[in-house]
Amino acid sequence: QVQLVESGGGLVQAGGSLKLSCVVSGYRPNYLAWFRQTPGKEREGVAEIYSGGDGTTYYAASVKGRFTISRDSAKSTVYLQMNSLRPEDSAIYYCAASVYGRRYPLAKNGYSQWGQGTQVTVSS
Repeated sequence: QVQLVESGGGLVQAGGSLKLSCVVSGYRPNYLAWFRQTPGKEREGVAEIYSGGDGTTYYAASVKGRFTISRDSAKSTVYLQMNSLRPEDSAIYYCAASVYGRRYPLAKNGYSQWGQGTQVTVSS
């Protein structure tokens, strides 16, 4: 079983920045990702990183150019640096692991392990 623990959420003004962390323990997954969800809306993928090799990344169009996903293999931690935050970025952010692989980038069905989430609120 993979255990994921997120941290780093909080309240920030529009245009500001936050950095989320996710500590990974247990079986090493093939991919790690960040998803987010707002009440009344479906969970959406934000960013993904391959856990091996050179750490290939993928971003949702809504955050590309503003968010950066990275990893620190020595610390078993994946990060999400969020810049130029907007009120519409407000959501609960979840760290997720794809243990058996996924067929498409940020495919929800390919992610079987989830953290408890961390709240991000962006005020105007």
